[in-house]
Amino acid sequence: MARLFFLLLLFPLLYSSVTGLNRSDFPPSFLFGASTSSYQVEGAYLDDSKGLSNWDVFSHVPGNIDDGSNGDVAADHYHRYKDDIEMMHSIGLSSYRFSLSWSRILPKGRFGGVNQAGVKFYNSLINGLLEKGIQPFVTINHYDIPEELQERYNSWLNPEIQEDFTYFVELCFKMFGDRVKHWVTFNEPNLIVKLAYSIGAFPPNRCSEPYGKCDSGNSSTEPYIAAHNMILAHAKTVNIYRKNYKSKQGGFVGISLHLRWYEPLRNITEDHLAVSRALSFDAPWILDPLFFGDYPHQMRQILGPNLPKFTEGEKKLLKNQIDFIGNEMGYPLENRHLLQTPMSFQAPWRSWSCI
Repeated sequence: MARLFFLLLLFPLLYSSVTGLNRSDFPPSFLFGASTSSYQVEGAYLDDSKGLSNWDVFSHVPGNIDDGSNGDVAADHYHRYKDDIEMMHSIGLSSYRFSLSWSRILPKGRFGGVNQAGVKFYNSLINGLLEKGIQPFVTINHYDIPEELQERYNSWLNPEIQEDFTYFVELCFKMFGDRVKHWVTFNEPNLIVKLAYSIGAFPPNRCSEPYGKCDSGNSSTEPYIAAHNMILAHAKTVNIYRKNYKSKQGGFVGISLHLRWYEPLRNITEDHLAVSRALSFDAPWILDPLFFGDYPHQMRQILGPNLPKFTEGEKKLLKNQIDFIGNEMGYPLENRHLLQTPMSFQAPWRSWSCI
């Protein structure tokens, strides 16, 4: 079975004898679901004319993955999706969030043709879910991109990727939007840019000391450049959907973030200011531009010229470009090094994971 990450509420539902909860305790419209990402479950990494993704290339470089594993086969969801749907249905799931493999649909991005075999797979998956009464929630990008875009222009470090992304999403709206009513543009952009461009643990493996040891990169600037392009790509996607598809398809476009919460250890000004700084580099990094048209002022004060600026036209485009917000579980305190904002830690604080 594909690796399904169940909502925490599903556990008490299945073990009602322990918790005293059951399905009737929730309204009929409440959705119990599971979530996967394409690279983690699909496998079939070269089947049916799929192109190479950044993760296909990265995972095959010796030393990049601790145990030497890769996603070539993974959970074989590409071939076993019908069994997976049956299992989801058997345990009573009413929603399933999965991501699209960009390189399965557009092996070379906008620089090549559409892979009809990839389109057929996702059509079959969506139709199979709906036949079982399971609502599809589609994540357009969950970390993986066509390797072609990395090699051509350094992917998220180049504004050109906004054009590639909107080309891809409009194709998805046209092909799947008659049945998909909930779209997630990005999964955890505020985390992926840290892992990929600050500590270099994810492709394209870019960073600089003291945050990591990579062959190239700049941890002080590149995470913010990559996030800047993702934010604008999201806003343009929502704008396209609202102008050209929403009236006909009636769907919604949101974003899923890696969310953490911080509290001051002591009730003093120094600790409260530290919490404010830490929070500004978390969800508000992405959400403030999408609600208010610009980054949090704490980010601007701390980063100065290292934080990209939006043009006046971009600020107008950005405002209120979001229909819903998804929340991914946070990392525990032991992994606090992932939050690459040194000034956030001038005072003691504590955090916990949230969902």
